[in-house]
Amino acid sequence: MFTTIELFAGAGGLALGVEKAGFDTIGLVELDKDACETLRTNRPKWNVICDDIANVSGQDLEKMFGIKRGKLDLLSGGAPCQAFSYAGKRLGLEDARGTLFYHYAVFLEKLQPKMFLFENVRGLLTHDNGKTYSTILNIFEKAGYEIQKEVLNAWDYGVAQKRERLITIGIRKDLVGKIKYSFPEKYEYKPVLRDVLQNVPESIGVPYGETKRKIFELVPPGGYWRDIDPAVAKAYMKSCWNMEGGRTGILRRMSMDEPSLTVLTSPSQKQTERCHPLEARPFTVRENARCQSFPDEWGFCGSVMSQYKQVGNAVPVNLAYEVARKIYEALEKE
Repeated sequence: MFTTIELFAGAGGLALGVEKAGFDTIGLVELDKDACETLRTNRPKWNVICDDIANVSGQDLEKMFGIKRGKLDLLSGGAPCQAFSYAGKRLGLEDARGTLFYHYAVFLEKLQPKMFLFENVRGLLTHDNGKTYSTILNIFEKAGYEIQKEVLNAWDYGVAQKRERLITIGIRKDLVGKIKYSFPEKYEYKPVLRDVLQNVPESIGVPYGETKRKIFELVPPGGYWRDIDPAVAKAYMKSCWNMEGGRTGILRRMSMDEPSLTVLTSPSQKQTERCHPLEARPFTVRENARCQSFPDEWGFCGSVMSQYKQVGNAVPVNLAYEVARKIYEALEKE
């Protein structure tokens, strides 16, 4: 069985998909205590290191994870995106110091896994006019890796949600002739909310206040603020009424015949609302988890807001599985 270590593990969306693809998870690093509890509760045998990655990356990683340099099969994770310094114009690892990505790169340098999976938001491509991502790629190449990248939409891979992720795959240069990676093929069928909102187990959620609930009752499934009385919409939207653009996220009610929009970290955010298609309320934690393709038996720990945040920050499990399955196949051929 191939081995993997995951950084910035969160509530385990990526790790669960990678495990499903056949990998043996020998370590996970995560700072959030509730997310760590989620990981430990669901997978008691996983080696979950609940600590700041800055404290972990400086240690003897071979000793900590019980694996020699060059022997790890896969390093996976996605560091939150931060701007880099360009003062030195070297565009190397030192320029990334002080960012969370720096510690991902240190793991890569120290352990030299055969392959790595680095996932992030699509916006990383254009962050700081593309400089951030080009620096990241430069650091990966200097660490000894050949890179493939693709923006994948979870909706194309059995997930009832429109959610784009930038997937960067690295193959260690000494293995480039032996390991060939290809991104997963899109599914023929693209699921909608009707496919995942049936028979959802009971779970916690946060209701709207009475006033907001009554306004949402006026919005038809698939509709938004333009579909109700303008006077009511204007009173609700206040200063947003005069903003530019379509503002299609305000008073947005989902339809059973469409996929979810990107699952968020909070049940209600005024400019990016996702009201339940059949009831005037936000989705519950479990409904959001269904939209993220988490299995129902995967529980979440912590307060209701913490659970919403964990689910919203996760990589959709099935997208993670499809990407990792192709990594597993590539390693098998080696």
